[in-house]
Amino acid sequence: MTRGSAYIGLMSGTSLDGISSCVVRFGDDGEYELLAFRVSEYTPAQRERMLAAMQQGTAEEYCRLQFDLGGWLADAARAVLAEAGVPRDEVRAIGTHGQTLWHVPLHSTWQIGESAVIAEALQIDVVSDFRVRDVAAGGQGAPLVPVADALLFASRDKWRALQNIGGIGNVTVVPPGGKFEGVRAFDTGPGCGVVDAVVRLLRPELRYDHNGLLARAGNPVEEVLDELLSHPYFAAPPPKSTGRELFTPDYVTQLVQKCRATRPGCKDEDVIATATALTARSIADAYRRFMPEPVTEVLASGGGSKNGALMDMIRAQVAPMSVRRFDEVYFDGEAKEAVAFALLAKLFVDRRAGNVPTATGARGPRVLGKLTPGRL
Repeated sequence: MTRGSAYIGLMSGTSLDGISSCVVRFGDDGEYELLAFRVSEYTPAQRERMLAAMQQGTAEEYCRLQFDLGGWLADAARAVLAEAGVPRDEVRAIGTHGQTLWHVPLHSTWQIGESAVIAEALQIDVVSDFRVRDVAAGGQGAPLVPVADALLFASRDKWRALQNIGGIGNVTVVPPGGKFEGVRAFDTGPGCGVVDAVVRLLRPELRYDHNGLLARAGNPVEEVLDELLSHPYFAAPPPKSTGRELFTPDYVTQLVQKCRATRPGCKDEDVIATATALTARSIADAYRRFMPEPVTEVLASGGGSKNGALMDMIRAQVAPMSVRRFDEVYFDGEAKEAVAFALLAKLFVDRRAGNVPTATGARGPRVLGKLTPGRL
């Protein structure tokens, strides 16, 4: 692989755990080398600022957060570059997703994290704001990872589903060899975002259900599950996308209240098991409704793939499909989305389309992103 073929990818997802960053070298014909990956966890104060911005805020607060997050992203890029040991002049560009504050499918989308702050700090070109061009072209603006799923993670000889379980769940259906004309993708519904929010509400001392131990100790409230899964989003055909705009704090509070009201003596563990089962069943329901392809294998990535109880529920729901963690086949699944945005930066530099219209519903292929030069 040639000098200048390295790219940095930065991702801050719906779960607000932190910034995933990576350094990747890309070659020809889908070749790549992951040189470094790390997660820079948000402090409680940083997380609360972003959560608050998603619910309400002033123009001054948004202005400050835009630049402060740019600084946090720059710090993450600098740290992963040092870990990779790659000279800056060998990095062609940084691809940053930023943080989604609000997403209105088919109308508008808003990601923050000032690219000029990143470019100034590292003196490297920055490509950002990837979603807006797809929305302007009549698309959902999401999901954007399918281009990486097709180019980097396709099976040679069988159909594969790549299921991300971040704050939101999304799946990419990839044909053998990753042929673009057969790729489809959409958001299946909640990932681990609702589960984490329920855990934090019921057990404030915890950030999430470690390995699903609390969910394993409970029993889902089936009547509540059936009611939650009757929401029109789950029956809506792809292309489609969703986010915190649907799965709000009020949604979480109502889930807890419905469990308590439906089952006398409902334990915290039962509520957490219900939230966990909601993710598993929504994924399986989406597969049954909207996946006619002969998929035999599911590779799961994202924070939810490390929840053993959730993974067992998914396996039971989608059998006889096999379900493995992405890590078992490639690399740490937490790095997957950061790698995808590094790839999107490369596609921008090469003036190649970064969206998959069959996934987003856009009118056609589009070069995604906006350039902030890092050096003269």
